[in-house]
Amino acid sequence: MFKTSIRNKLIVLLLLITIVPFGTSIVITYLYTKESLKDEFVQENVNLLYQGKLNLEGYVGELKNLTLSFYNNIDFMNYLRNPSQDDDDYLAKESVKNVILTILYAEKNINRVNIAVEEDNQNVSVSKTSGVVFSPVVKNLYKESYEKAMNNSNFIYIEPMHVLQKDGAVKDKREKKEVIRLHRALIDIPSNKLLGYISLDIAPDQIIDISEKLYVKDKEEFYILSPEGELIFRSNSEVSETEEWVTSVLKSTETSGTMEWEKDSFRGLMMYDKLSESAGGWILVKRIPYTSVFESALSVAKINIMFGVIGLCLVIMATFLVSFKITSPIRVLLQNIKKVEEGNMNVYFDSLGNDEIGILGERFIQMIGKINHLINREYKLELENKTNQLKVLQSQLNPHFLYNSLQSIGTLALKNNVPQVYTLVTHLSKIMRYGMNIDEDLVPLTKEIDFTKAFLLLQKERFGDQFEYSLQFDKEVLTIEVPKMILQPIIENYFKHGFNSSDESIGQLMIMGRKESNQLVITIHDNGKGISENRLNEIYQSFDKEKQKIDTDGTNIGLRNVYFRLKLYFDGRANFHIQNHQDGGLLVILRLPIETGGGMVEGNYY
Repeated sequence: MFKTSIRNKLIVLLLLITIVPFGTSIVITYLYTKESLKDEFVQENVNLLYQGKLNLEGYVGELKNLTLSFYNNIDFMNYLRNPSQDDDDYLAKESVKNVILTILYAEKNINRVNIAVEEDNQNVSVSKTSGVVFSPVVKNLYKESYEKAMNNSNFIYIEPMHVLQKDGAVKDKREKKEVIRLHRALIDIPSNKLLGYISLDIAPDQIIDISEKLYVKDKEEFYILSPEGELIFRSNSEVSETEEWVTSVLKSTETSGTMEWEKDSFRGLMMYDKLSESAGGWILVKRIPYTSVFESALSVAKINIMFGVIGLCLVIMATFLVSFKITSPIRVLLQNIKKVEEGNMNVYFDSLGNDEIGILGERFIQMIGKINHLINREYKLELENKTNQLKVLQSQLNPHFLYNSLQSIGTLALKNNVPQVYTLVTHLSKIMRYGMNIDEDLVPLTKEIDFTKAFLLLQKERFGDQFEYSLQFDKEVLTIEVPKMILQPIIENYFKHGFNSSDESIGQLMIMGRKESNQLVITIHDNGKGISENRLNEIYQSFDKEKQKIDTDGTNIGLRNVYFRLKLYFDGRANFHIQNHQDGGLLVILRLPIETGGGMVEGNYY
């Protein structure tokens, strides 16, 4: 009793309708916030990465332009074309010095400029710690880098970051310098003749400065990869070039993109953007852990949970208060509602008070009274309407049937004037008595079979050898009650639409009845011409119309009659199916419930 009391149910209900919305709200808010922040993070960082890409491309473009500035210097270009003739030419060497010094000091991060002249293997170099030096080219010093520059469509190659050591010996960290080396192949345009190579050693300060503006330290990671996968810049020194994500980015055919990565001890978003080949083809990669992406979402969820707990506590207090104050009158209402559910509509109880619950009790009593009145009135009206409707359906059968039957008897009498007329009249009188007796609505199946047999005998006499029929019913189904005259409209439909007396073929009609589980199954199969799909669809569509209308031309009125009578008798539990048989002709299947459960009769309702 304690577990099923109204008070406890009310408490549980109020708690549920509080916890579920609050919990759902928290979850939905968190998920929505999570996805919104994720999309916002992605867009912001894609834009930031794109801006960083433009900055780096701009910086590399400035360095590239420096390596092209000397193309307008005729003396310098002549030196490149034929350096051996200018060995003793003081003016030519001064021109070369001026060019490489101009390049050296044009940008503060350029530490060294080297020009390797292809002709006669001449080399000119200068740095900010030494003067201009003319010397032979050191073989194989930059051979691999020169080849990559020559094979590049823009004739440039940017080496990853190197560590140079003073005087070629390892001393201490203060003497180590990190540089990025840019190589350009010098082409004698428009002849495409290789004149030499220019190399710039560039301090990475500007690149590092640009990179550090593209990520948040301790929360995000940023990397610059060369097209070969070498790390030019990395915010996390523990990350190596052999990790799987590096390979994944290099294999991507897109110039930019976003992916979720959950390998190599990293769980989060990874965005990348590739510089153009003319700017070295570097790849900018930014990795943001989920903890950073969803940090704000977690904060919002915590705030929601805090307010949810406060609200829940208030609701629990209010629930107990309400449950103790109003459960008594509610119990009275529930007891009377149970009476109504059990079918007892005589409800009356003392006043429950002057508040809303008291008014509810009074309205409940009034409502039950009105329901009683409406049920009695509407139920009787509905039964009366259905009775009238069924009478009309039955009356639709007799005139047409009598017309055909009398016509058959008269024709045979005129032709033969034999005692068979008596037999035919006997069959007809049996049919008329069966059809006009409206006091019977449900009859044993054996009566329906006798009626059907009499009707078929008349048709047999009418058409002679052109028509054959068979009736096959299991003995166990003969006592089952069925709606009266349920088979005759289907059989008559065959003679109206399926049977052709002028045809040389013999018309055949087979009617069978059997029991399947708790259903009586009756099949009517003929060998007529069948029915077209369009016409079959029209018949089924006519069944769907709740309001019956009598067709003046008699089209499918018998089939509609059967359908609506079955619907009224068995309240949708019977099945009426029409189809073309696979061997030809039409097949009609009736499935009637054997236990009708006190099914509705057509005439006597009370």
